[in-house]
Amino acid sequence: MDKSLKGKTAIVCGSTDGIGKSTAALMADRGCQIILVARNQDKLDSTLAELNNNQKHSSVCANFDKPEQLKENISTALKSLNKPVDILVNNSGGPHGGPLIEANEDEFRVAFERLLICNHILAKAVVPGMKKMKWGRVINIISTSVRQVIAGLGVSNTIRGSVAQWGKSLALELGEFGITVNNVLPGYTATSRLKELAKNKSESTGMSEEDLYEIWGNNTSLKRLGMPGEISECIAFLASDASSYITGHNLSIDGGRFGGA
Repeated sequence: MDKSLKGKTAIVCGSTDGIGKSTAALMADRGCQIILVARNQDKLDSTLAELNNNQKHSSVCANFDKPEQLKENISTALKSLNKPVDILVNNSGGPHGGPLIEANEDEFRVAFERLLICNHILAKAVVPGMKKMKWGRVINIISTSVRQVIAGLGVSNTIRGSVAQWGKSLALELGEFGITVNNVLPGYTATSRLKELAKNKSESTGMSEEDLYEIWGNNTSLKRLGMPGEISECIAFLASDASSYITGHNLSIDGGRFGGA
């Protein structure tokens, strides 16, 4: 089956760092025209300059904590593009950690808007074009906490579970139009997000960040952390024709994670 993305156009969110950046680079190398979406224009410009330049890539600067801004900026970008988007990769940073019972109500509202409402805004922007083409891919990068919750990430666990069910519901509705929707559930992956979590947990527990990385790695069958490129390979596969009979699936890419720490 063909894993090439030549001639396709993709929106990749959170694409200036970690899994999102790795995904954008890999998909560009496979022939895809990329629309980067992130909140920092300087980082967008830097990432754009690094992409394979055989295609006409572009960027959209938007803060996912401001859904209306995202809606407006994406609408403007799609009008300028003047063609349908084939692939949507939803990806954004999670909320801060801490005990669930201590979270205030606004933390849930902010996380829900960032992780679910913004996904929905983007899907509504691109799905009509996908329906006309009778082809489309929506890929939601979520977390392995969808399958097994992670201690100290109560708000994230809660909201990401909602995002997974949103994706599965969308898959049920859109399959007849040739559009697949899948959820990618990364485990402990060496990204700035994991570094932030390690820093916060180190401050609250007194454990060193290095010890935390070791514990997290040992909570997998492979006894190590994942790398962004290992996740992006699976995302690029789901974006291709080779994945045509996979939809509504939660794909864990977690090295065989079994611990709850």
